[in-house]
Amino acid sequence: MAGGLATVNRRSLRRVLFSSFAGTSIEWYDFFLFGSAAALVFPHVFFPESDPATGTLLSFATYAVAFLARPLGGVLFGRMGDVVGRKAALVVTLLLTGGGTFLMGCLPGYDSIGVAAPLLLVLLRLVQGLGLGGEWGGAVTLSAEHVDAQGKQSRRGALASWVQLGVPVGNLAAVGAITGSSVLLPEDAFLSWGWRLPFLVSAALVVVGLWVRLSVAESPLFDATRRPRAPVTEALRTHWRPILLTVGMRICSDVSYYVFAVFALSYLAGPLGLPRNWGLYGVIIGSVLQLAVIPGSAALSDRVGRRPVYIAGAVWVGVWAFVAWPLIDSGGLFAILLALAIGIAGQGVMYGPMAAYIAELYDTRLRASGASFGYQIAAIVGGAPAPLLAQLLIDRFQTTAAVTAYVVATAVLACVSAWLAGETRHRQLATDGRPAPAPALGKTR
Repeated sequence: MAGGLATVNRRSLRRVLFSSFAGTSIEWYDFFLFGSAAALVFPHVFFPESDPATGTLLSFATYAVAFLARPLGGVLFGRMGDVVGRKAALVVTLLLTGGGTFLMGCLPGYDSIGVAAPLLLVLLRLVQGLGLGGEWGGAVTLSAEHVDAQGKQSRRGALASWVQLGVPVGNLAAVGAITGSSVLLPEDAFLSWGWRLPFLVSAALVVVGLWVRLSVAESPLFDATRRPRAPVTEALRTHWRPILLTVGMRICSDVSYYVFAVFALSYLAGPLGLPRNWGLYGVIIGSVLQLAVIPGSAALSDRVGRRPVYIAGAVWVGVWAFVAWPLIDSGGLFAILLALAIGIAGQGVMYGPMAAYIAELYDTRLRASGASFGYQIAAIVGGAPAPLLAQLLIDRFQTTAAVTAYVVATAVLACVSAWLAGETRHRQLATDGRPAPAPALGKTR
């Protein structure tokens, strides 16, 4: 370790990891809550004048709006994290995401205020996206740097994956809240006011998240590093290759997840005419599996390397796409649950080592900006249009084989990008003043 770095005690590290996990879980709860509602509720509440297919497309378009704001959030809060501090940026992102979610729960529907309702929904979705755009890079950076400051580099993948667990936990909470409301209430009551309850609960979750997040210490590596004046500009100039590789690796993770966890809900309830909750049950099972798969794949990457584990996850997703959609089209409950659960679990194999893998591509002084920017560009290219593109592909080709081809193409891109990124698990994060480009094809570090 470089001299002058403060020693992080074990209790402080645990607090940082729990803070990152708790805050990320809350923000993803907010984000996924919108996704579930966009598939099941919003076409009726905010776009009732449209036919069902158009209402679903408009709802998914509103869902995608947040992804437009995420790169801007990555730039703003990545810069804040690299200049002001990782902790301060994470407090602001939590307030933005949670506040936007709570206000959505208060928003009148189209029948009450007309076209103003969907317009305000879009505005609040942008606020959500802005906050979430700065969350992942800041949380991963803070966690990974605290791990290195305590000298636990050999477990960086496993410990940093606590941030990644926020996704399945947040999704479980969101889907569970929507499912519980829809099961316990008559359909009319659920569409009228019941769907709002999970959104309003976000206010209490944010209070808890702030209490946890304000109690953590700043990253010792950040405190010991010279501040950049224009971190995003410098990252684009000196770390353009890691940024491109981050985007290439991330797209498959986003596309596969949002196709299985968001688009499939609408496809099952719409064209297939199956019960609304079948898809939700599949997402719940897949998210539970991810609770084991994510830390397991992250720990495995500490032993055998980030690259082979990541490529294995991409291959899993690509191969399973050929199996999943015929199972879904069969219309059987068990087949649908299996298709969704295994597809979501496969994405977890990539997502486990991702936090450490991407953090290791960047230097300390630019880590929050570079990681956030690359991650969120992938979100806007991959995750944002995924449900909408999947719907358009089926409308155009009248077969789910088109969705399979879409997922497989992104899996191939992920494999190539991870191969070019090389192996990074032995890299020391406490370095500054030199770029961290990925090695040439086939070369490992």
